[in-house]
Amino acid sequence: MFFADIACAARIERAECELARDWSRATTARRPELDVQAMEFAGGVACYAGPDAPMNKVIGLGFEGVPDEAQLTAVESMYRERSCPIQIEVASLADPEVHASLTQRGYTLRSFENILGFRLDEASPVAHIEGIEIVLDEPSGLPAWLDTIVTGFISPDTQGAGGAEDFQRDVLEEIIHDMASADGFRRYIARRHGQLAAAGTMRVAHGVAHMCGASTLPEHRRRGLQTALVSARLADAKAEGAEIAVMTTQPGSKSQQNAQKQGFQLLYTRAVLVKSA
Repeated sequence: MFFADIACAARIERAECELARDWSRATTARRPELDVQAMEFAGGVACYAGPDAPMNKVIGLGFEGVPDEAQLTAVESMYRERSCPIQIEVASLADPEVHASLTQRGYTLRSFENILGFRLDEASPVAHIEGIEIVLDEPSGLPAWLDTIVTGFISPDTQGAGGAEDFQRDVLEEIIHDMASADGFRRYIARRHGQLAAAGTMRVAHGVAHMCGASTLPEHRRRGLQTALVSARLADAKAEGAEIAVMTTQPGSKSQQNAQKQGFQLLYTRAVLVKSA
């Protein structure tokens, strides 16, 4: 059993914050015209990566104290100046006073997301599924990889509770391109009978492998592609020396079901709290 205590959750949240900082730096390098921000905030980070960007949120709070009035005001002002709604994601293992402080300040609960984990010392051999090939993408393959992953995202699987986020294709293309340009991200593609059918990414930092940004084209779903993608990335993460792998899913989604079939376990949940700018 993979049990997540507060120290484990804090480690994962710190890795998530570093991912956000690197992603923000990549966005600045690619699109310097944007007023990108990655503000350190009470042990977490408040990100702004342009209008309607999925990375416009605060993460990592509640493991290094509760933010005070001045800190919250400064972060809220940063988003308000950019006419951006304020979204704060708080782990269920964070200090409960963070939740109380935010609700008293007018934040409301919008949705949840689940953090699942896998101990890499238990990684099984790579799954070989007939007709499916998983490879690292070549630099020249970026346009096709990007088209595949974005098409999968804008055609979501409807199983489960779902979330409230709905992004335009052009916004997703830019933000995922930024992610692929950030330090440490590996791009994977999955072919089914020779056709490009799914794509994903992985990033390893401080012994934590983030299995992020994976999607399958609608016509290729329920064929084992995500099983193969996860298996290949777990093997690579273990070879790189990572100790745990994590992924974020919507509660009750097909992604969560697939992950749990491969041995991932629910570690904790994040509450997504929002407030108008």
